[in-house]
Amino acid sequence: MSADKKLANQIWLKAAETRAVMEALEADGGTARFVGGCVRNALLGEPVTDVDIATTETPDRAQALLEAKGLKVIPTGIEHGTVTAVAEGRHFEITTLRVDVATHGRHADVEFTGDWLEDAKRRDFTMNALYADKDGTLHDPLGGQDDLKARVVRFIGDPHERIREDYLRILRFFRFHAWYGKGEPDAASLKACAEEKEGMKQLSGERIRVELFKTLTADEAPAAFRQMAASGVLSEVLPEASKLDRFENLVRIERDQLFTAEPSPVLRLAAMLDLDEAGVDALADRLKFSNRDRERLTAMLTDTTKIVCYLSMREVRRALYNMGLELFKDRVMLGWAGERPDHNAFQWRAMLAMADSWEKPQLPLDGAMMKAAGVPEGPEMGRVYREVEEWWVDSDFTDDEFSIIERLKAVVQATIY
Repeated sequence: MSADKKLANQIWLKAAETRAVMEALEADGGTARFVGGCVRNALLGEPVTDVDIATTETPDRAQALLEAKGLKVIPTGIEHGTVTAVAEGRHFEITTLRVDVATHGRHADVEFTGDWLEDAKRRDFTMNALYADKDGTLHDPLGGQDDLKARVVRFIGDPHERIREDYLRILRFFRFHAWYGKGEPDAASLKACAEEKEGMKQLSGERIRVELFKTLTADEAPAAFRQMAASGVLSEVLPEASKLDRFENLVRIERDQLFTAEPSPVLRLAAMLDLDEAGVDALADRLKFSNRDRERLTAMLTDTTKIVCYLSMREVRRALYNMGLELFKDRVMLGWAGERPDHNAFQWRAMLAMADSWEKPQLPLDGAMMKAAGVPEGPEMGRVYREVEEWWVDSDFTDDEFSIIERLKAVVQATIY
């Protein structure tokens, strides 16, 4: 199937809301084309999530044309030529053709243009400089289709210049290679990333984290992180990554043994780390982790519960009750990744399956029962409850109410009277 036909058959391209946006932008003689990821992924047969559009119309004019057709417009980055149109609940990022006249390592001063080639030249990789008309006709001003077919991620023009325009492109290079590349990375691009890595010091921790997380979830993430390490890039952004072998094993387990559809970047990150709580806090502060991710990472790396593949079912139930489902499964995955992926695989999988089918039991002990046994109201109730609960967990969650009451009486007699 030709590229044009492959694009023309895309559901997102033929959708009514897409047509409405494109027709609005071209209503006064201007030209609008799909660009970047939607074209790239469509040609690769990959899912398309975001639809970006380039236009010859200025941002103000694009906004006016869209609003004239009753479409909502958000001026998301109007000073840099970008507005967002909302049609039928779907967002379309629309950017005026532009050239970068001055760059500052992250942001650029831009001038608008009507030249499609100049707009293409200021983009990052050749595979992202692909355009398509609303009927699916492909425009490839820089040979990006050939690189796409060969699965080569290549900077446009001089890779040093592209990187100096935005040092985040170093991390994007490894991310794109992990997701779309094949074989060894483009040598010139890789060399430039290694030589320009010092420039990443000016990047915010949040931007670094976002790129790392996107790279972590790729099937080929292990190779990308090995390449980052070999080039010196990894030591600049994640010097704590000391367990790449365990990380590689985890990815192989998720990909080949469990067929994980949506891997967790936090779990994959944990696999390559060996940190105490203070180390996790320092990393989380630097990369601006959410509280949720910080807590999960801390729990995974500092929990001391014994997790081995030969735990009995009773020990698994106790661990699940005390740790909770998420932490237990995280620790199982890290334990499995600490071995060879095919070593004791049946036992590790059985533990995960048991966790997924487990329902947390509830200790049948309430305040009325404790009052009847002579426990005074206040903090003492919580302490007695915890004492009985500990015994109950050790008894493998007995549902014998008589035994629970007898234990309650014993705890009360030993600690209160």
